[in-house]
Order: sequence, then C-alpha cells, then structure tokens
Amino acid sequence: MTPSDSPLGNTKRTTLHRVPHKEVKDRQMLHQILDAALVGHVGFVQDNQSFVIPVAIARDGDNLLLHGSKASRLFRTLASGAPCAVSVTLIDALVLARSAFESSMNYRSVLILGVAKELEGDEKIQAFNALTDHLLPGRRPSLRPLNDDEILQTTMLRLPMDEASVKISSKFPADDEEDLSWPVWAGNIPIEHRYGTPIPDPRMTTPLPLPDYLERWPEGRT
Repeated sequence: MTPSDSPLGNTKRTTLHRVPHKEVKDRQMLHQILDAALVGHVGFVQDNQSFVIPVAIARDGDNLLLHGSKASRLFRTLASGAPCAVSVTLIDALVLARSAFESSMNYRSVLILGVAKELEGDEKIQAFNALTDHLLPGRRPSLRPLNDDEILQTTMLRLPMDEASVKISSKFPADDEEDLSWPVWAGNIPIEHRYGTPIPDPRMTTPLPLPDYLERWPEGRT
C-alpha cells in the first residue's frame, strides 16, 4: 500500500482517542491543509531536552519539505536521523459560548511523525524550487538564481507522510440546554486568512510596476 492509498491515523501513535469524531481519514484533506499552510512547528529531542521550532514548509506529493539553515540545531539534529513530529494548525473561527468552559475554536490541524531525509544535488534544488513556488506562487522565474554559497548554507529535508493524522473542529457553541437562556451573545467569529496590499522595498533602485503574479496574488489560503 502506497502512502497516497494508506488511511490516516492508522497507527497507534496517530489514532485519535479523545473526541474521535473530529478525526478525518481523508488524505486529500491532509493535502489541502498543508497546501494552505506556510509554517509548521517541528518537535524534536536533543540531549534529553525537547524543542519545538517553527519552519517554512511545503508539500511535495506525499512528502513534507522542511527548509532551514545548515547551522540550525534543528536541521543538524534531523539530518542525523533523529525522529520528529510536525504540527500544522489553521484557525478558522473563535467559538463564543455562553460560558468560558464551552468557548473554543474551530480549526484544521495535522500531525506528521517520522524521520526526515536530507536532500542533496538535484533533489535539493528541486525541493528548494517547490518551496519557493509554494511560498511565492509565480515569482520564481523572476528571481536571481541561487548561488553555490546559498545552496551550501541551506538544508532541505524531506519527511514522508506515512504516519499522519488530521483533526478538524467545525461547530457552533455546545452549550448545555440550561445555559441557552443565559443573556449573552453566542456564536462564531470567522477568522480570515488573506494578504494585504504589497509594500515596495524603499531601497528599490528603479521604481517598478506591480508584477502580474502579485496582481493575481491569492486573497488567502483556505
């Protein structure tokens, strides 16, 4: 069974035990959440101390690409074969109930467990390009090409998504019946993810019009 065919949450470590009704087994939903995300929080252990570090991410098929500095403790540790956990969360709404206890959030979240592989040569360049295309759609052809020093200073890791789970919360307040008459506003406050108006770098030597890819820049990743 290939990763694209394997069900999510099919291992002991990724099976959702608490509020299992929020678990989603659809691998396409895993892809959608990762495609909407820019940052993942990577957890690892070094010298009996746990760390969680935010890094830029991109999905490449059924793999997650992680990008960082060659000098980074995180990337040195993961490149050595240490196991890691990557968490990605998109917050969609505040859920305001009639009590603080029942108030919560709507979200889409992903957990990926595994061992990442350091990429070299053409695989490293291809991963770098995939990450650039994810973070800055349509912009890569206009950029100055990578130089050897930049490639040397950067680590690209590929984490297979063989062991992953997806959890989604999408609801209105779950107040008890006896609280429904309490005189307080209750409901959901949607949270929108969008880009603002581009601000040019004041050090641009020549004023340039806004490029087409920025004119088409997505209003958000949902």
